Amino acid sequence: MGKIVISTNATLDGVIQDPDGAERFARGGWFSPAGSNDREAWATIETAEAMRTEALLLGRRSYEWFATRWASRGGDWADRLNGLPKYVVSSRLSEAAATWGPTTLLRGDLFTEVSKMKRERDGDIVIYASYRLGQALLEHDLVDELRLFVYPVVLGTGNRLFGETSGKKPLRLVDAATIGDGLALLTYETVRDA
Repeated sequence: MGKIVISTNATLDGVIQDPDGAERFARGGWFSPAGSNDREAWATIETAEAMRTEALLLGRRSYEWFATRWASRGGDWADRLNGLPKYVVSSRLSEAAATWGPTTLLRGDLFTEVSKMKRERDGDIVIYASYRLGQALLEHDLVDELRLFVYPVVLGTGNRLFGETSGKKPLRLVDAATIGDGLALLTYETVRDA
């Protein structure tokens, strides 16, 4: 059975919006600069994660964002991401536009489709960036693990991974590590027996 994993970058106050500043969010650009110890250590861990991943699960906008940045890259990390099966939740993306490696469009009921995918796949099914998708799956108890790279900055505003929920969502910390000079990598698993 597959395991749904949200793997994302977040500020200390939980903002995941516009880490590189490309979206022109007023407080974007909080991601570590290329060449920094934090960025290099982060890239090493992300590459290792990609090598262990069996599939990606993305929303349409995240899929399009990643496709424009990764499809033309080479190297171990890029080759792995480009070749992974991708499942994209979208009613607007056309089959013809889904050109970033092997891509399957999920158009039916989100929770039925994701539950089916979890049953049919083994290993990690990783969600990058797709915060609305992540929120919906957290709400419906379909997320098994969260891997959060926490950046030492507070923005005070912006889109956050965690929104309102219908109830308490217990998590268990399974690992915590310092990455580079100042990032924290926190790994939580969901607690379903609470």
